[in-house]
Amino acid sequence: MLDPKITFYKPQGIKLNSLKIIELTHEEWEALRLKHSKGLDQIVSANEMGTSQSTLQRILSSAHKKIGQAIIEGFAIRIIKRE
Repeated sequence: MLDPKITFYKPQGIKLNSLKIIELTHEEWEALRLKHSKGLDQIVSANEMGTSQSTLQRILSSAHKKIGQAIIEGFAIRIIKRE
């Protein structure tokens, strides 16, 4: 698993201290990277992460919900690096 190079995104022109922050886990970030950035299907993505396809789907669903909420409501997104 890789670590993200950039770990924070926020709406332009708004001070960070005035924004609500949504946290994306490293696992959520990795699932998004494999599925959407690398274009792998869910079975291959799940295998890469060492998890089941149904677990990968739950992780992706959580990540999509968080990112959607951040975009629609104007929140910042913090990606947590793996421990």
